[in-house]
Amino acid sequence: MRRLYCRACRLKGGHLIIDRNRLETIFERLNFKDYCWIRASQIEVANWVRFKCMFGCSSYGKKGSCPPQVPSVEECRAFFAEYSDAVIFHFAKKVDRPEDRVPWSREVSKELLKLEREVFWAGYHKAMMLFMDECRLCERCAGTREKCVNKEDARPGPESLAVDVFSTVRGAGYPIEVLDDYNREMNRYAFLMVE
Repeated sequence: MRRLYCRACRLKGGHLIIDRNRLETIFERLNFKDYCWIRASQIEVANWVRFKCMFGCSSYGKKGSCPPQVPSVEECRAFFAEYSDAVIFHFAKKVDRPEDRVPWSREVSKELLKLEREVFWAGYHKAMMLFMDECRLCERCAGTREKCVNKEDARPGPESLAVDVFSTVRGAGYPIEVLDDYNREMNRYAFLMVE
């Protein structure tokens, strides 16, 4: 009997052993230099995050990758429990005008998709990227997952999956705070789920 093994992967107890050096080479090559590894169990999922989406976000019900068109909070917890590791990618940016955030976010999201694909091709079939913002790939969102014209590339932001980004990134030693004006630098975070 012939067994095939991916050159990049090894199994231990039925779980993939992640070759961090190889993945970090990919991160660096694609110009993602500010990141840290965490255990997936360190990602904090909280009901309050979903409530803030429902009662405080203008995108609620208007985006195909935002609530209510995403899994329940319990399903989100179950999703994260299926992973061993995650990578937090940090993006710091100061914008001149609030609307400047949208094109910047769109470009970063496109690059994050390239990164997810490279990690997938490296043998990590469960690789899943969570954008640093709501999905902004299209100039105008179709509004529902069913009508999405970018189904293959659309990804939720971590908040859409009830991730308490503030607690999670603070636990990893990263800065984050509520900004009271756009004259201050933003700290945004994307998450790459890996197993």
